[in-house]
Amino acid sequence: MKGDYQDLVDEISALLGAPATLENRDFRLIAFGAHDSDDDLAMDPVRTRSILTRQSTAAVRSWFEGFGIARATGPVRIPAAPDAGVFRGRICLPVRFRGIVQGYVWLLDQEPGKPGPEPAAMAAAMEVAERIGVLLAEEAKAGADLSREFQAVLTAGRGWQQDMAVAALRAALGPGGDGLHAAVCVAPWSGEAPASVPGAAAVCLVPRRGAGGDEAGAAGDLALAVLLRLRSTDALAPALTAVARLLPRAAEPAATAGAAGLGGAAGPAGTATPGGTAKAAGATAAAKARAKPPAGPARRMTAGVADPVRGLAELPGAWEQAVAAARAAVAQPRLGPVAQWSAIGPYRLLATLAADPVDDPAARALLTPAHRELARTAEVFLDCAGQAGRAAAALGIHRQTLYYRLARVEQLTGLDLDEGEDRLLLHMALKAARLT
Repeated sequence: MKGDYQDLVDEISALLGAPATLENRDFRLIAFGAHDSDDDLAMDPVRTRSILTRQSTAAVRSWFEGFGIARATGPVRIPAAPDAGVFRGRICLPVRFRGIVQGYVWLLDQEPGKPGPEPAAMAAAMEVAERIGVLLAEEAKAGADLSREFQAVLTAGRGWQQDMAVAALRAALGPGGDGLHAAVCVAPWSGEAPASVPGAAAVCLVPRRGAGGDEAGAAGDLALAVLLRLRSTDALAPALTAVARLLPRAAEPAATAGAAGLGGAAGPAGTATPGGTAKAAGATAAAKARAKPPAGPARRMTAGVADPVRGLAELPGAWEQAVAAARAAVAQPRLGPVAQWSAIGPYRLLATLAADPVDDPAARALLTPAHRELARTAEVFLDCAGQAGRAAAALGIHRQTLYYRLARVEQLTGLDLDEGEDRLLLHMALKAARLT
């Protein structure tokens, strides 16, 4: 489906001789045409930041809707507003289906005094916009129609209830039910589920599991579940792209300059190294990236992507993978903000085991705020496989300081860091603490 949108956007770009972009009615970017102009005004702050963040804020949406684009049935010209970071005017082609707006195609208007697109070309572009409207409406309808069945699969208990839910979803999907899919978890999610997600077979909201294993459904305690269609197990790129567009992302500084008129908001857009030394250096660098204390509960939005599955009977297990990956991305920022279950390492196990807050007596004292630096030292030491030199380098301290801290860790925990099982217990407790 994503390829269909891109082809249609490219067709409009060719008809009107300007790069076009397509956003859904929630102002989320779906596709955009190539831009090869040297004109600095063509990539103004609003356009640039829109492409980088893949979405627009409520302020930008309200500003552009003030020109009547949500009610328009034909092209709408919007003048430039340099104070707001809009250096060039826009042409908006409303994308409608049966009178209901589904999205917008955006193009940069010509500079004042220069002729714009010919009426015939504009009419042809609107015909293409109508075809886009059909696709968006069909996709939104499919996702909305299946949300109940999809949610039932994810929330049903094991046994016959889950079997019945899977059978209902398979029947609703039709022939596509036996195809290849990936489950995605985006959490925490506030508000309603998006009207459509490119490439999604179904979208729904589900309660996030709270502390103590209880299901919470209050605002901020929901997760967005997405069932993405895949063409092959090796083609996860479209899934990752679709997921990334659901997350708020900070734009490059250059993209935000001059956008103060809209509150800095975005708007519509017209290896591994060989050799032992290198390997050790890379490991030390990774340890430095991890060298921070286990954090408390985080509300940062992250996404987890499960391994592809063929057959809906595997979907509940795939959903657990997606949830685990999203939790791991919060616990270890270097994994995210979009984490694949296959790449989260020990969190594949820990996220399953640590559904409840970790309270192992041995690690309890170490995990208090008063001993945060000692906890960080112990975690980095264990991440470095107990190699004192690497751990000291990652922490930026002298070896003697490291040995002193490790002795304090042993005193607090009663564990012997020369014993493998004690090391394993402490390492698991420290990693699991990041998930709580």
